[in-house]
Amino acid sequence: MLLIWLSSSWIAGIFSGARFNPSPTLLLTGLIPLIPLFHHRQYQKILITVSLCLLAFFGGALRFQSSQPTINENHISFYNDLGTVRIKGMVNTDPQPGDKTSQLRLATTEIKRGNQWHKISGTVLLLASRYPTHNYGEILLVTGKLKTPSSFSDFNYRDYLAHQGIYATMSYPKIAVLETGKGFSPQARLYSLRNQLSETLARVLPNPQASLAQGITLGIRGNIPPSVKANFSHTGTAHLLAISGLHLGILAGIMVSLGIWLWGRRHYIYIWVTLGLIWVYALITGLRPPVVRGAIMASLFLTADLVGRQRSAMVAIAFAAAIMVASRPQILWTASFQMSFMAMVGLILIAPLFQAMGSKAIKLRQDEDRTSAHFAHFISDSFSISLGAIIGVGPLIAYYFGIISFTGPPATLLALPALPAIIVTSALTGGIGLIALPVAQAIGGIAWLFLSYLLVIINAFAAIPSSFIKVPQINPYLIGGYYLLLGLGIWLYNRRRRSLHSATTLNRGGQ
Repeated sequence: MLLIWLSSSWIAGIFSGARFNPSPTLLLTGLIPLIPLFHHRQYQKILITVSLCLLAFFGGALRFQSSQPTINENHISFYNDLGTVRIKGMVNTDPQPGDKTSQLRLATTEIKRGNQWHKISGTVLLLASRYPTHNYGEILLVTGKLKTPSSFSDFNYRDYLAHQGIYATMSYPKIAVLETGKGFSPQARLYSLRNQLSETLARVLPNPQASLAQGITLGIRGNIPPSVKANFSHTGTAHLLAISGLHLGILAGIMVSLGIWLWGRRHYIYIWVTLGLIWVYALITGLRPPVVRGAIMASLFLTADLVGRQRSAMVAIAFAAAIMVASRPQILWTASFQMSFMAMVGLILIAPLFQAMGSKAIKLRQDEDRTSAHFAHFISDSFSISLGAIIGVGPLIAYYFGIISFTGPPATLLALPALPAIIVTSALTGGIGLIALPVAQAIGGIAWLFLSYLLVIINAFAAIPSSFIKVPQINPYLIGGYYLLLGLGIWLYNRRRRSLHSATTLNRGGQ
């Protein structure tokens, strides 16, 4: 429990550090609770805990401030809004193609000032035409106007990019490729594999199933038809297309249930298979940071079960979140990190409550070995996992996608169980298609069934009149209030359950 308090204090300090500039001397505040330590030994544990939490809080605030870049002539954003400039840099991630445009992240190395090239640092977000295409590891010479990202009335785009380490943008610049293949070689191979898998899916599956498989399995959403995107948005299920730790959390939870149904709990085969699938999924998506973070959290969740300490999973997840935020404080404000964390919280704290209710409803005390009983448990567990994740990430979905869908919960509940099947069959289709296309076409037929099921669910709920309303940006304090009430409800439920268990034990002892 101490680790949860320290991790929470550290993360709260990171959050607060964005709102005030702390002095290093504030760390001494953490020593104040230790002053009465020798006079009130009965409160020793509490005083030490408070002291450590204060140190973690102010340490987190200082860590955030130290992560902020120094804006001077050596940083690219120093040259924002000063007219046309020429810069050199490397494309440091796989480009994100859209319908007609492509977004490139350029890690800058040099800028031309007068007749001289000067070394600089910082990342620029380039908005370029989709064709000709560019690839990770290309060294580009770019000519255009650097702009400070704008802020809109309903969306702070400047802060959104700043939390990703981007402080400058450039639209439709003149681009010349100077060199290729200069990135990290293993990363380049992963991006190449991802693109090959995408091409195979396009060859094997028809549209829109092909583009949907590319989006859900590989994170390539640029080919999804606008009408399909609109239906996902209107039904409150757009988060299913935003590849993140939410996918991995759902995949882990449902694969564990399926593994237990198939192999039981012997030798923990269900955990090893799930761990393998999670990291294969992370690999084929190109080990993108949001997916890697989600994979780490899901792996900790599974490892806690493997060592027989499922109750410690929340401690491990909180500590992992604190470490991730310490390494890169800006991720605290990213949707992928928040949804990954809350999805895992839903799996750990909320889903088991529904699983327990499902087990009671099924009433399998004497027929636990029957196949139908195991299948009923699998279905119940899958929906419990989906419902736990929905409750965990629901407010974040409304906040980031700007839509409150009245059909969102049932649509998501019916759609989520199809995700693991879509991911597995689509990955198999793409992978085998690189070797034997006819075999991939057979597996692609199975993938098509699950993808079509998902489309039928989404299209059916999207056709319901007045099924959603667009909302302005939700006040973050309302979201905070939701999670406080949710946490209080879980705490009260668990406390009541422990009280009933203790009362039952005492009654049995008295008999």
